[in-house]
Amino acid sequence: QVQLVESGGGLVQVGGSLRLSCAASGGTFRDYVVAWFRQAPGKDREFVSGLALNGITYYADSVKDRFAISRDTAKNTVYLQMNNLKPADTAVYFCAADYLGSGTRHSRAYDRWGQGTQVTVSS
Repeated sequence: QVQLVESGGGLVQVGGSLRLSCAASGGTFRDYVVAWFRQAPGKDREFVSGLALNGITYYADSVKDRFAISRDTAKNTVYLQMNNLKPADTAVYFCAADYLGSGTRHSRAYDRWGQGTQVTVSS
C-alpha cells in the first residue's frame, strides 16, 4: 500500500515561494489520483490542487495561477509549487491519494494521507 511523506514546508514572507514534495513509498502513483489539501487553525480541511489519472490538473480558485501541481514519475514524487504566497495560504498542507479515483475535490474520497507539512506566510 502506498504511503505518503510530505516535505518542503516552512516560513516564507508574503510574495515568496515554496515547493512542497509528496513522496510515495510501498507503491507508485501510477494508478492514483493525487491531491493537495490544507487546513488552517480552526478551519475545515480544504482542497488545493489535484492531478488526475489522465494528467489533467485542477485547482481551487484561491490558488489558481499561483500554484502548480506536477509529478516526477522517476522519483515517484508529486510536487506543489507555490508562488506569490499570501498570509491566507498559511496552513498545514497534506498530500492525499485515491486509488483509481475520479479526481474529486472531496477529502473523504482519499484514503491515503501524509502527515502534513506546515506552511507559514508572514506579512
